[in-house]
Amino acid sequence: MTRVGVILSGCGYLDGAEIHEATSVLIALARAGVDYRCLAPDITLDVVDHRTGEPTGEQRNVLAESARIARGAIDDVADVNGADFEALILPGGFGVAKNLCNFATKGPDCEVHPKVERVLRQAHQAGRPIGFACIAPALGARIFGSENPTLTIGHDNETAAAIEKTGARHKPVGVTEIVVDTDRKFVSTPAYMENTNPAEVFEGVSKMVAKVLEMAGITTNA
Repeated sequence: MTRVGVILSGCGYLDGAEIHEATSVLIALARAGVDYRCLAPDITLDVVDHRTGEPTGEQRNVLAESARIARGAIDDVADVNGADFEALILPGGFGVAKNLCNFATKGPDCEVHPKVERVLRQAHQAGRPIGFACIAPALGARIFGSENPTLTIGHDNETAAAIEKTGARHKPVGVTEIVVDTDRKFVSTPAYMENTNPAEVFEGVSKMVAKVLEMAGITTNA
């Protein structure tokens, strides 16, 4: 069994996975000596020029773009069962809100990509812990809002209000902090939802990863 699945949404914070957050997750897992596998859906994304912040009119493939971060070691979410992992982790980036779901345009009424939702529900139903960074708690809130989970996206009041409309409860914390929902085995951290830097993102993400591993009962090198 691969111990942890890391769900990516592309490559680049404006149209995919936030690279600092994704690599922070992978480094934290590697430091802990924990086996992981990256996952992503095989769908298209609309490309944004990260120099200007403007759409280019191009489209790329989320799975292929995510493979850049995973160094090619990646699986289509369509081919996996969430219960086959001991934990799942979702880095943030606008790709979560645009590719894995459409929270960016529909807010709390968004739809989640069905294969991504299936994997997360399978993991949750099997009692696996799930870690969320940055905007990813919004996706978690949409799927699991009926359970009233406690999550964080930091101090963005507008996004927090949207999350709470799903039924989730929001707790504001700083970038180096985490919010733990023990009953549902959810761990979240704000990451780049806060105005911050890579070192602080790594600190918060590392704490989130460590807690997820602890909740999964995974022995680490730490």
